[in-house]
Amino acid sequence: MGRIAIAGILWLLSAPLCAQWLSDPTPQIPRTADGRPNLTAPAPRTPDGKPDLSGLWRPQENPYRFDVIQDLRDESIFRPAAEALFLKRVADFRRDDPVTNCLPGGPSEMLNTMYRIIQSPTVVGLLYESGTGRYRQIYTDGRKLPKDPNPTWLGYSAGHWEGDTLVVESAGFNDRSWLDRAGHPHSEALRVTEKFRRVDFGHMQFQITFDDPETLTKPLSIALAVNYAPDTDMLENVCNESGWDKARLVSTANTGIKLSSPVLDKYVGSYEFREGSPQVMGFMGRSQTVTLIDGRIYLNALPLVPQSETRFESTGADAEFVMDAKGKVVRLILSQTEGDATYDRKR
Repeated sequence: MGRIAIAGILWLLSAPLCAQWLSDPTPQIPRTADGRPNLTAPAPRTPDGKPDLSGLWRPQENPYRFDVIQDLRDESIFRPAAEALFLKRVADFRRDDPVTNCLPGGPSEMLNTMYRIIQSPTVVGLLYESGTGRYRQIYTDGRKLPKDPNPTWLGYSAGHWEGDTLVVESAGFNDRSWLDRAGHPHSEALRVTEKFRRVDFGHMQFQITFDDPETLTKPLSIALAVNYAPDTDMLENVCNESGWDKARLVSTANTGIKLSSPVLDKYVGSYEFREGSPQVMGFMGRSQTVTLIDGRIYLNALPLVPQSETRFESTGADAEFVMDAKGKVVRLILSQTEGDATYDRKR
């Protein structure tokens, strides 16, 4: 099955280097009688009584890290110009993806990677494991966001406590980063609100809201669970491929062919992950929906570019539809660098 070069290097640009403390026990954390981390123990608190968010955290596997839109009906939240730019990036197979080009991931970094929180009374620091994530400082000393900030990749952040929830307001982003790896854009008018609530020692609720009047018709919110990562450490990741020329970041397959709506309509339906097949789903999820709108076929909310009558490319995974002897579509195979995932058609 064909691959596009940009998908093939997606997970290789930030290559982890050897680390020495990946299996060392985390000191001073609650443990059960058998020595295992007690992730349901009460959440720790700082001397002033606030929840202590410090520690190493890993977002649960989630599709939003690749595409902030999971339901095609929600795609209309983007204004026409922003949607047109997104579709152009899809057609270009994300050759200008900042992360692929060794640039920071921007405001959606919290959805993507493991990070360490270091908390003090006046500032909360976030250290990202990703090779392009860098770090953030969230000031909790009462300061306000700058009125006319110099745009940066990760913006400026000020936080305050609402009960046991840390609420963080961020602004001052440049418009060079994307809201996700799929290519949804934002402008320099973007404001981001994050909410962190540690429910017990090992579990945190996280919500992020993007509000950008220049690209969005209304705020876009995403909620996900974040889990404490005990007895391990972050790997040093270094993105060192920024010298690659643009010619290596384009599709190695065909640029796409035209298929009629009757041909595309054969693939419309829902598909469920085949139990027992290799668990290589990545951001793909356990169910997939294929939709046909205005002559374009979508996998969930992501446009697919036809390379043959049965094989399609997207910006994150190749898709191949399998037919039986009667020409009925029975399976969908999604392929990433890590391997293939098989989905059986349900309707």
